[in-house]
Amino acid sequence: MRPAQIAVALLALIPTTGPAAAQPDNIGHDRHLHRHGEPHARVLPDGTRFITNRQSPVVLPLPTEQDAFTFAIFGDRTGGPVRGVGVLADAVRDTNLFEPDFVITVGDLVEGYNTQGPWLGQMREFKGIMDQLLCPWFPVAGNHDIYWRGEGRPPGEHEHDYEMNFGPLWYAFEHKNSWFIALFSDEGNPQTGEKAIDKPASQVMSDAQLSWLRDTLSRTKDAEHVFVFLHHPRWLKGNYGDDWEKVHRVLVEAGNVTAVFAGHIHRMRYDGPFDGIEYVTLATVGGAQSQVVPDAGWLHQYHLVTVRKDQISIASVPVGEVQDVREMTGQLGDECARLSRQEPAFSAPIQLATDGSGSGVLRATMTNTATRPIDVTATIESGDSRWMFIPDHQHDTIEPGQSHEFLFHVERLPAPLDGTFRVGEVAFDMEYLAPGHRYEIPSIVREVPIAVRLSAPPRPSREMVLDVDGRSGHLRVPSEAIPLSDGPMTLECWFSARAFGDRVGLLAKTESSDYGFFVSKGVPEFDIFLGDRYAEAKAPERTLSTGEWHHLAGVYDGSQVRLYVDGRLGAKVDRAGTRRQNGFPLIVGADVNGAGDPTSFFDGLIDGVRLSSVARYTTESFEPQRRFAPDRDTLLLLNMDAPVAAWIFDESPGEAHPRLRGAARVVPAPEGSP
Repeated sequence: MRPAQIAVALLALIPTTGPAAAQPDNIGHDRHLHRHGEPHARVLPDGTRFITNRQSPVVLPLPTEQDAFTFAIFGDRTGGPVRGVGVLADAVRDTNLFEPDFVITVGDLVEGYNTQGPWLGQMREFKGIMDQLLCPWFPVAGNHDIYWRGEGRPPGEHEHDYEMNFGPLWYAFEHKNSWFIALFSDEGNPQTGEKAIDKPASQVMSDAQLSWLRDTLSRTKDAEHVFVFLHHPRWLKGNYGDDWEKVHRVLVEAGNVTAVFAGHIHRMRYDGPFDGIEYVTLATVGGAQSQVVPDAGWLHQYHLVTVRKDQISIASVPVGEVQDVREMTGQLGDECARLSRQEPAFSAPIQLATDGSGSGVLRATMTNTATRPIDVTATIESGDSRWMFIPDHQHDTIEPGQSHEFLFHVERLPAPLDGTFRVGEVAFDMEYLAPGHRYEIPSIVREVPIAVRLSAPPRPSREMVLDVDGRSGHLRVPSEAIPLSDGPMTLECWFSARAFGDRVGLLAKTESSDYGFFVSKGVPEFDIFLGDRYAEAKAPERTLSTGEWHHLAGVYDGSQVRLYVDGRLGAKVDRAGTRRQNGFPLIVGADVNGAGDPTSFFDGLIDGVRLSSVARYTTESFEPQRRFAPDRDTLLLLNMDAPVAAWIFDESPGEAHPRLRGAARVVPAPEGSP
């Protein structure tokens, strides 16, 4: 038994303690569930490679000190648009972050299919990009590199140009007791010399190259691994015929060929292993790419291969997906985070008439809060075909500290404001332009602000309430529709919960600012941001029950914050200060997150939501009204009477009229409700 095997055997005797011992492999994961290869050899610490002055019964095994190394493989560069060289350059920059020992290609380096002059220009372009690698690189010839088109075709076509500028058509080199063999798969028809990718007679290996391959494999018989590279994956047969069978037999006879890599088909593919040899085909690094199913291998990518004594690992990396750790400064991250929370500023809402028609100019302003430029694309659309937007998208680069106003002409044809109504949405897609990368900011999607003229519905014969499901149902009241200035205020509502989760928002526009109710775990809480922090009026224990109606009131009178539960003072906090305001909507039935979307949903019934610009309750207790009436201090009043189309009628002068969202619906109050 070798030392590494002895070490593994000894490690197996070490007991594994704690919860991890019972965990199955890949718990919680749904990708890459298979594991290739065996666990790496490890050794027990002997006092020379592991130091601590702590006492612990846990033995931490160490890796063996065997040579291991990584190399990269690039696929086809050609057959695509001119900008394919940009993809190649991206791959080079990515690879430099890994610093592998070397890079090897699998052919189609230049566009080719031309005469010598253009070929030489393309060669210089390719080498200029590849020479930016920190490590050595090795070429393999493909059909684009060899095939000549035009006048004056010489024997061998571009073979002479290739060998004078890139290197031998076939060769081998050694690295850390592994050998790497580059083969030439476009020698052509041995009788006619015709070079063709779709004729089996032209896809054969000459006796000269096969003889060299046998000699090379004989010379490398003591290598731990032998890797073979060529352009055409001839083992796929078809137009390649069956000539590869003789080559495969030679590789198998060698006994130490680990893997064969090719390109040409512009998609990733794995075959085998056949007789212990893995056959791997790469996609592209800038070549023509159909992207039929990118996740299944049609994409720009390169392989990273890590070589150990008894096994190899192979991983594909999409071009452009590698991140530069040293570029991720605190400033960069903070600026991108601020951009992700950036709220676009909209002009006055589009006014809809009672017949559903409306028109106007929507102005949406986005500000660059970062210290580098940002690219912004604003796209406006709707699932309701009765809307028209001109234009449907706009783009601009915004310099640091500057703003840009996107203008859209908006029109809606007359149509009922019924269940088929859909509002328009504006999506802002931003990229932060750092020196080495364009950092994509998650899309910010906001509804086109609209205002509707609604007639007050008749009071129903039976009390109606809002039913929200704890998952998606809610109302959203735009911040601009609530003219609450700094100073005294009262927020109140009635509710009956089906359940209380660990974190539950009831009415909230709290996001490091403003105010809201929370009923997490049945404990009521009123928060309002004053000065530099929240004043939290929170009941000391659970005072709320499921299946029962409760009334909450949150009051701020300028010097004290109070929470009332069912008309009785439940908590108070002495605090004065300026209320920090935000542009997020007031969410009925949930909290609001940094993107302005609902989170921490409430599950149950809500009624009688009222926001006032005065401190309505000043005593220790009062008798809550079951139904509120508007007065001059009322800023929002939702009695949840039968909805008008998709809207809840706001009885305040502000006419905010929030729309039913998600699974929110208006239902009759249960029998026995107060």
